[in-house]
Amino acid sequence: MSPEDIARQLHGRWPMAAPGGADAQPGTIALSCPPPHLPEVCAWLFSEADCAFAGLVVEENADAWELRYLFHSRAGPARVQVVARQALAQKEFPSISARVHAADWQEREAEDMFGVVFAGHPRLGDFILHDDAWQEGVEPMRHRFDAQTPVEGRRPKPDWRPRRIVEAEGAFVMPVGPVFGGIAESVHFQLETVGEDVIRAFPRLFFKYRGVEKIAEGKPAHEALLLAERFAATTAFAHAVAFSAAVERIAGAEVPERARRLRVLLAELERLRHHVGVIEGICESTGLVVAASQAAILEEELLRLCAKLTGHRYLFGLASPGGLSRDLGDAACQDAVQAARDVTRRLNVLEELLRYSSSYLDRLEDVGVIAKSDALAHGLVGPIARASGQGCDLRRAQPYEAYDRFDFDTPVELEGDGYARLRVFFAEARQALRLMEQAATGLPGGPVRSPCPTKAGATLSWIEAPRGAAFHWLRLDADGRVIRYHIVPPSFINWHGFHLAVERFAFQDFPIILATLGLSVAENDR
Repeated sequence: MSPEDIARQLHGRWPMAAPGGADAQPGTIALSCPPPHLPEVCAWLFSEADCAFAGLVVEENADAWELRYLFHSRAGPARVQVVARQALAQKEFPSISARVHAADWQEREAEDMFGVVFAGHPRLGDFILHDDAWQEGVEPMRHRFDAQTPVEGRRPKPDWRPRRIVEAEGAFVMPVGPVFGGIAESVHFQLETVGEDVIRAFPRLFFKYRGVEKIAEGKPAHEALLLAERFAATTAFAHAVAFSAAVERIAGAEVPERARRLRVLLAELERLRHHVGVIEGICESTGLVVAASQAAILEEELLRLCAKLTGHRYLFGLASPGGLSRDLGDAACQDAVQAARDVTRRLNVLEELLRYSSSYLDRLEDVGVIAKSDALAHGLVGPIARASGQGCDLRRAQPYEAYDRFDFDTPVELEGDGYARLRVFFAEARQALRLMEQAATGLPGGPVRSPCPTKAGATLSWIEAPRGAAFHWLRLDADGRVIRYHIVPPSFINWHGFHLAVERFAFQDFPIILATLGLSVAENDR
């Protein structure tokens, strides 16, 4: 459905709605919607107009709430913002999660952060602010909350108990975490069972909630950029580019062509390194120590390649509003592509060896299956979604940087199991190299940064990060300081569907399934 068709049908079906206002951007349909009509409007976009739900942005204005429901077309460049406004004294909005299940966690987050209540939602509270450590009513994203003042009275609740669904005789909850050895982040898995199979699974995250969005408030854009690229180091460049793109869109700045191509080169280098790391984790989870070591060596080589090319193993400090903070030489880029080509060649050899290791495949095939319909209903993104037949890729659906000028494939598998996800990671690694080769060939001359004077405005930016679609909403004041910054990272979206893969499978499959999902806890605890 074209943007024109979406706009025409929206205004035809809901004549009480009006154009959304000054924050609408080119290519974006903005619709101001009375709160009672939110569920039906959002359901139509999600179910009939083939739009993916990108996120929910809550803003507290001087006298009113403004809730912005973000959608984007899976097939074309159209984006839709459904905006609902209501007086601050009226904190209740209708929940859309019954008809757009992908909004479930988004509404729970908004309730914890702002105290906005979503009528009809089956479970609010005890989400980001855990009930066993926080008190209700803190609402840390409200303007009245002072981020510099410690919250008093925080103490564990001795009567807290994990959520229970399974009531059969002999049922119990198997706790896993939140403390792990090694470098694993804090997450508490509550696995319900009556035997050896996981019947229900709940991931309890946010033990290290850092309040990145709150800390960003009042900071100039260049300081907020440091937060954007540091809340998830393994995907730092992707989020730094997304933040920079938001500043550029507000300023109306045009990024030089050389910078656009170099951004693609670096983004795909980050994707290649990330995917090799996930493959290493999958090998390790199945007990293939030699294969895991081989993948670890390749990942280390790519990290050293990043450091040699840019000065930082995780590409910190490169993305900047207007382009890049510094140039990269043509010869250095060609050398980096050659080194990445060698790594990918050896990665392909590893894939062939794994394909014929029956003990390895037995742990992945038909295990951790996520059906295509479930991936769609939960709004899953990235390699997880593409392994379940959902082929949306923002580099194609919502082109940015120089991706619309390059030739590449979006790997899609249909089985939705652990082996399908593994194949997608391998295939996407090859496509990342293919894009790097094109980006480094015939690099144009010229600057890598254009003037980007900050000014008042708000916009949505997006990027296909290594783990999937990421969205950044940014509002700046006239001095270029952050009024509101909201991040919807792919791991936040995909953790919502974690239980789909784990339930109905044996306990011994749990660590392997978790490895094939490639999820990040740090990216979630923003």
